[in-house]
Order: sequence, then C-alpha cells, then structure tokens
Amino acid sequence: MKTPRPLPEPLGSAPFTFREALDAGASHRRLRHPGLAAPSRGIRIPASPAGPLAGAAALVRPLTRITEFSAASHATAFRLWALPGFLPGADSPGIHISRPDTMAIPRRTGVVGHVGQFFPDEITSLDGLLLTSRTRTWLDISRRMSIDELTVVADHLIRRPRPELEGRSEAHASIGELAEMLDRHKGTPGIRKARLALEQARLGADSAPETRLRLALGQAGLPEPCLNPPTELRAGVVRQPDLGYPEYRVAVEYEGDGHSEPEQIIRDISREEDFSRAGWTLVRLSKRHMANNARSAVTKVRAALLDRGWTPRG
Repeated sequence: MKTPRPLPEPLGSAPFTFREALDAGASHRRLRHPGLAAPSRGIRIPASPAGPLAGAAALVRPLTRITEFSAASHATAFRLWALPGFLPGADSPGIHISRPDTMAIPRRTGVVGHVGQFFPDEITSLDGLLLTSRTRTWLDISRRMSIDELTVVADHLIRRPRPELEGRSEAHASIGELAEMLDRHKGTPGIRKARLALEQARLGADSAPETRLRLALGQAGLPEPCLNPPTELRAGVVRQPDLGYPEYRVAVEYEGDGHSEPEQIIRDISREEDFSRAGWTLVRLSKRHMANNARSAVTKVRAALLDRGWTPRG
C-alpha cells in the first residue's frame, strides 16, 4: 500500500474531527485512508496518537468538539481530573458527555450522554478539552459513590496544597463553594449523599487513606483527631503527623508504598524516636491495616488512646 501523505500538524498526534482536518488542509481522500481509524462518525484517529491526552482520553476532545455545546462529565471528568475515591464503573467503556437540558441528549457510538442545567463556571478547560469543573464533577458522581468516598473527594478538593511540590498555592475548592454547588442544583439525584459527605469533610487531610482512616475512627466511636497538626516535640523539633491527639499525646501515621525505600526508612525511624523522646506514642499504619473497614487500624489507635487515659463514652 502506498504510504499516505503526512497529516497537517498537529493532526498526527491525537484524534481529530473531520472538520478540523479539512480546515487544516487535509483532503477527503486522505481522511478516507484505512490507516486512520474511525471510532465514531466524523472522527479520525492517527496510527500512533501522542500528547497529554493520549490513550482512551484522547477521544474525549473530538467528541466534545463534534457535539455542539458539550463537555466531558461524570466518570470521564472524574478520570481526567485524577480525583481520588472509588467510583463504581469508572473504568467502564464509554465516554461521558453532557449538554444543557435545553438540547437533545448526546447519542453517538462510544458516548454515554447526559443533559442537565449548567452555570457558566461549571464548564472549564483542561489542555484545550472542555469538561465539567472539579466541583460540578463531584456533584455529578454523587449518585454512584458512597458517602464516605464522596468525602474522600471533598477532602481532596478543599485540601491546602504544598506549593513547593504541587506548583499551586490555592485549594481546588472551599467548603463554601461545594455547598453553593449543592444549593444550585437542589433535587439532583445523589445530592443527599453529597450533603452528608460535605458534613463529614475536614480541612487538612493529605490523602485518600488519611480520610478513610479518620472516618473509620469516628465510626468506631473514637475521638476525632486533628489533621496534620504541627507538633513541637522539643525546642527546634516540630513534626506533623497525619492524625494527632494532642490531649493524649498520640500521633498516627499512614505509611504508603514510598515508606519502603531505604532513605525513607531512616527518616521514619528518626521520626519515631523524636515522638518517643517527647513522651508521645506513634501509631504506624500501612495498607494492610486498612482492610475490612480499617478494623486493624482502629484496634491499634484505640489501644494507644486507652493506654494514654482515654475513656470511651457510655
């Protein structure tokens, strides 16, 4: 087969619409070449797409372009924003596209269509792709997520970032902005769960496991901990445990996969020694402690609190 003429830039790096290709100077004949896949009417995929939205997500942009007044939403926006939490069906086939409820629901091969009411600030852009904002996505996924997992997402959105590591200084949203989103869309399916999740949300959690741990401790009747509290152990030595009970001098650390690195192990030992010298108990937890609704984690934290004088109510 004769090698086809190269596509005009930048069409060779990501899926595109037929109209975009014609406007860029490609011919109808070139767009009918079998080397271009056609996943849906009016859309073509080059042989080796690349770029920031390469892969399955690369199909999202042309689908929103070819469907007027549309944006990626629901599970697709959830993945594109890399939100934490367990969303049932998040990896199922199909790209979720939403339009205003004054228009017809999107119906196209490979598309899961939605319609709804949208305010201007609820649609934004990510690398040139239109999608629902993080806060609107949180509302849209509330119908399928559990209350605790919606809380995981809420904690992620309101978390204060670390500018030196993340390149941003502002949280993705405030508790007030999440509350306003719910007030805008009263009666939306799942909104009751979202309201309960917002009541559970707390500022200060740095990760999804920290939020799940905090919720499990509360549901087991343990006192609510402080989140990432700066803790002065002695002059010039300040540690910031994931969860802390200053009243009982109990600190809790969740140690992810990175804590198996040799240098991190040394830092972890030094941290534990600092707490011990200051008369604190440091409870170290890992992924295995979070199984079965964090049963082992709750047991360890409860034992530490009891040892330090905490008395359960009732």
